[in-house]
This record gives sequence, structure tokens and C-alpha cells, in this order.
Amino acid sequence: MTATHHDPDNPCQPCGACCSYSRNWPRFTIEDDAALDLIPDKFVNERLSGMRCDGERCSALTGVIGEATACGIYEIRPDVCRTCQPGDPECAMARRKFGLPALPAT
Repeated sequence: MTATHHDPDNPCQPCGACCSYSRNWPRFTIEDDAALDLIPDKFVNERLSGMRCDGERCSALTGVIGEATACGIYEIRPDVCRTCQPGDPECAMARRKFGLPALPAT
């Protein structure tokens, strides 16, 4: 469906902490039905309320946290994923959970 997105200048690429912080975090909020319909069913949770997770980790995340990660649906990822920005409070909280240093706010 959607190719995995790689951007070597993006500080999120070697991280992935926000995508593995909590199974309750990657929930759908303000997406319209057309946007949600683009997300493959295998990545949507059973309640249709957010992304399916394996443990706390989003099932669309590939790679190793803190080393190299990518989103398997980057171009069509939910709004909650788009709003988390490198260095914001949510980013810092997720990075702390994995023992990663905070990023400067962008």
C-alpha cells in the first residue's frame, strides 16, 4: 500500500519512541472517514478507534526503537501521529520511557 518513509535528516527516524509509548496513544480523533478508509485494516484496532498495537507498539512501526525506525503508513498516518513533533512534551515523555535523551524543541 504505502511505502515506508525514510528521511535521514529527520530526528524521528532513529527513535520511534512515540510510536511505542502506549497502546492508548495512537487513537483516531479528527480524521474524516475518507482518511481513515486509507489505513489498511490490519493496522486498525478492533474497536476501530485507533491504530492496532503489538503490546504498546504501533503495528505500523518497523525497526528498532532508538536505532532505526520507520512508519509503514507514513503518508496516511493518523492526525495524532502528525501532531507529535520532535522535542515537544509528548516526544520528551516517550523518549524518557526508552532512556533516550530529549530532543531540542523545533
